[in-house]
Amino acid sequence: MTNIPETGRTPRVQIRLIVLQILVLSLLGTLGGRLWFLQIRNGQQYAKEASGNHVQQVVQPAVRGSILDARGVPIADNETRLVVSASRTDLLKMADDGKAVLTKLAGVLGLKPQDVIQKVRLCDAQTPQPCWNGSPYQPIPITDKATARQALQIRERSEDFPGITAEPEAVRRYAAPGKSNAAQVLGYLSPVTDDEITKAKDTDSPYLRSDQVGRSGLEREYDKALRGKAGVTRYEVDNLGRVIGKAKSDKAEPGANLVTSIDSRVQRVAEYELNYAMEAARTQFDKITGENYKADSGAVVVMEAKTGRVVAMASNPTYDPNAWVGGISGKDYNALTGKKSNYPLLNRAIQGQSAPGSTFKVVSTAAAVQAGYAFDGHYPCTSSYSVGSQVFKNFEGENFGPISLGRALEVSCDTVFYGLADNEWKKDGGINPKKTPKDYFYKTAHQFGLGKETGIDLPNEVTGRIPDRQWKLNYWKANKDAWCKTGKKNGSYVQRIEYENCLEGNKMREGDSINYSIGQGDTLVTPIQEAAIYSAVSNGGTLYAPTIGKAIVSADGKSVQEIKPKVNGKLPVSKATLKGMNEAFAGVVTRGTAAWKFGGWPQDKIPLHAKTGTAEVYGKQTTSWLATYSKDYAIIMTISQAGTGSGASGEAVRKIYNALYGVSADGAIDKKNALLPTPQKGLPKIQSDGTIASGSISKDPAKDQQASQAPKDATPDPNLPAGTTASPTAGNRVTRRRTARPQKRRGKRILT
Repeated sequence: MTNIPETGRTPRVQIRLIVLQILVLSLLGTLGGRLWFLQIRNGQQYAKEASGNHVQQVVQPAVRGSILDARGVPIADNETRLVVSASRTDLLKMADDGKAVLTKLAGVLGLKPQDVIQKVRLCDAQTPQPCWNGSPYQPIPITDKATARQALQIRERSEDFPGITAEPEAVRRYAAPGKSNAAQVLGYLSPVTDDEITKAKDTDSPYLRSDQVGRSGLEREYDKALRGKAGVTRYEVDNLGRVIGKAKSDKAEPGANLVTSIDSRVQRVAEYELNYAMEAARTQFDKITGENYKADSGAVVVMEAKTGRVVAMASNPTYDPNAWVGGISGKDYNALTGKKSNYPLLNRAIQGQSAPGSTFKVVSTAAAVQAGYAFDGHYPCTSSYSVGSQVFKNFEGENFGPISLGRALEVSCDTVFYGLADNEWKKDGGINPKKTPKDYFYKTAHQFGLGKETGIDLPNEVTGRIPDRQWKLNYWKANKDAWCKTGKKNGSYVQRIEYENCLEGNKMREGDSINYSIGQGDTLVTPIQEAAIYSAVSNGGTLYAPTIGKAIVSADGKSVQEIKPKVNGKLPVSKATLKGMNEAFAGVVTRGTAAWKFGGWPQDKIPLHAKTGTAEVYGKQTTSWLATYSKDYAIIMTISQAGTGSGASGEAVRKIYNALYGVSADGAIDKKNALLPTPQKGLPKIQSDGTIASGSISKDPAKDQQASQAPKDATPDPNLPAGTTASPTAGNRVTRRRTARPQKRRGKRILT
């Protein structure tokens, strides 16, 4: 007898067989479920993807649209160049990651091997420029300056240069017509990144790996319109990659052209005069600091007063935007971004902010009238204004006696505005304000559009700053701990200021309001904000959002999308007050603080108006501001560390007006020499083939204007550039300084 069943299987064996059967059935169930998922649930999707295995795409990049000035002159367009590119994918398949090929390529192109190798690196947080910040799967341009001989050498010896191509391509060109630069206005391009491709995948404007996108300026603001749409041709291929037919083809759509309000001739003159004014300022001695003015940066804006359109916008220091074309070199990148560069990529017209000095008095005047003070009233213009032990001095200690607000603007009397602001501070409750203070001086500034963006069609505009009660509270909360840690009651000037700020930096102090009334203290504005304000004063009170784009025109010329001026609001000023302001600002030109720079101007034929400003900056030399306008234009110029408003900027602004209206140095008007006596109306003519007719431009309009503005009987000064004449009162007038001593609970002087 035996216990073994007839089948010969023990209970243990049977259990094992059952387990195996369960495992097999589970595997079959899993495979069946997966098969259902692939063939039924997602069958259509995978069928579509599988079809792509035998379809290859060939991308034809779209031609980027041109950027044109107001007369149709190209300021950014395209040109055909021989571009040598490297396929990173092919290079990485080589044993040495393609270093030998790139070294050999460098020899042909006359470049350093290390420079070429660095260009194919991928950019990340640890990799400095030069590197590739585009998609790693698209060809990486090594140079766009290859000669025909170099390109032919690479193509004929293709076996020596695997992964390397040399093809004619359309590349961006910043034409600089008439030597106008406009770098910060135009911006630049760089390759699209994988992140950008992913983010734009499901939008109405997706990117292809071959795309170049705008990174700043107009190139970025109008990128979608300028970029166009790349063409894609799809070929059917067999398993060996041989083409067996064409599946589908989408034509490339060239980008639209952007017509701007920039006039290249005026742009060149503005750039030239700004640079010349800065160079001249550096030759002037600053008695306060005991050294010449540094004049390290500046900006100028020329704006149509009745539309807000920007005719010229210059920022200094500047750079050549063509440096970015074809990939920027490490040397050029360091020159543009290094600590010693002074950051030429910044557009100081919209990103440079500083205390406005006396140009801010247009706001303070309007605020005073809103608070109930008569424009034609009489207010004491004394040589100084005292608050406790602190003394705020008038410019050069001048004393004009009782004067109106208009006269106070004309002679730029500080003490009139000190007194008005101080009175309002006291009415609002002083250091311990009422529950709802009127704050006329601060509210009026916001009504003038300050403390926020103007809305100009350029990226990265800054807001400036109006240091009202809310700002002071927020700023105090953010800095209180640091102030309390480093401040000392009897320490240095800075330490005493920090000590006061620790105790009551959240309160509006008497000295804060006094300094604020003349555009000092913590107040910050940008040149574009001032241009909008003074344009509004000129046109009767309408605040426009500044614009540079004038129209988007399709490549075939059939579609024209005009960009209309946009109104931001109205100045909180009556017609009577505006009239008084206009008379005062005209007086600044004829007998006020700017008269010494505008002597001989044909005021009876072309009335000009101006307001000078000299802003103090703690630890630096004074900033020059000059705000001006005619019935047609507003011109704002500012130069950091350059002295007084009229002294540093007056002559340059005068010459820009000379160029606009054709005025010579002796005041004679020659309309033949006028670049733009009235603002450009309409758009340039669009030809039947879609091209845009362009106006003519000389080799250098700035030098032409120098020659035309000089009096015919003037004797040339051998020490000046050809065509210039010396100012009858050259130099920089004495810079104002007011006593700035800390004072507990009464207020302090903050210089920013």
